[in-house]
Amino acid sequence: MNKLLIAAAVGAVLLSAQANAFSQITHKRIVIDAVNYMKNHPDSTNYSKLQAMAAAAGISIDELAERLGQAAYDVDDFEDTFICGAVTGDCVQAPVWGSAESIVKYTSYWHFQNHTQGSDAHGNDFGGYNYAKLTVWGTVDTMAATWLKGDHLDDGAGGQTGWFGAEDSEYNSYGVTEAHYRQGSSSSYSMYKDFEAMPFQPIDNLGQYWYQQFWVQPTVQSLGFVFHTTDLLQPHHVWTTSDLNHSSWESWVRDYYDAEQLNDANLVTAALADFSPLDPTSSEIRGLLTQGGTLAYAAGGQVLYSEDHAMRRDVGRQVIPHAIAMVVRLLNHAGNRVAP
Repeated sequence: MNKLLIAAAVGAVLLSAQANAFSQITHKRIVIDAVNYMKNHPDSTNYSKLQAMAAAAGISIDELAERLGQAAYDVDDFEDTFICGAVTGDCVQAPVWGSAESIVKYTSYWHFQNHTQGSDAHGNDFGGYNYAKLTVWGTVDTMAATWLKGDHLDDGAGGQTGWFGAEDSEYNSYGVTEAHYRQGSSSSYSMYKDFEAMPFQPIDNLGQYWYQQFWVQPTVQSLGFVFHTTDLLQPHHVWTTSDLNHSSWESWVRDYYDAEQLNDANLVTAALADFSPLDPTSSEIRGLLTQGGTLAYAAGGQVLYSEDHAMRRDVGRQVIPHAIAMVVRLLNHAGNRVAP
């Protein structure tokens, strides 16, 4: 099958099965609900320190929630990952079939943590998206790997090119994005020369990078970027597939978030007990993030294979409260940094 036929086939599939996780508005709602939970439970959370954070930024607590939520939303729109054609050397941030607004950009490949496998080639305890190591996958995964076979990660002026030395580098994704998300693991560019075998860094490393930025120089935006790691409570991102009801599950969560009370405060209270406290003196948060992924992996695998409403409600009323609880834990910890 030539690339034009593959592109047409992939486009048809992706229009009904985008490879995002929780929708961007769901990411934002989770963060806003976490702030509201703290507002309504000031005695059991660091809400007073959250107020101090808002005051330091010269904004209200509601505006703080809005800005943190928007930053969590914005991570899906990062323009930090370009993949270049094996032959042409043309580097793009989304596949040719990705011009539609709903289709994923390559940046989303950093938003996984594969709990079906152990450690990865980088030495992380759980790896990220790597087509060659998927345990479950669907048409989107296979078609993307087929279309992108042999394509490489943009390395800026690093020397990688297409045939005949051609290269239209747009961004040094290996030297900047991958380096940021390496977080103590090891990498070589040879790992990123063929898409179908690329071991993308896991999302907990993304969260750790942005939290470290916040720790060194606290800003609302860098902290908000951390909260995109609620992808770890989206089962597809820990079972690791871009397909298998990925899009319809995302849409269901968005559509029934309020109707099924997925953000029920009592469920959030119960979920908080499932997360271990963070060391207030340390900026290391990956243990907490991985706990979230472990919970989603255990609770949500059935959403990959069924669209039953009752089953989705049961899973949603586990993973969404835990996502909110994870953000509460992170906000409690961040408050100690801003207002010791």
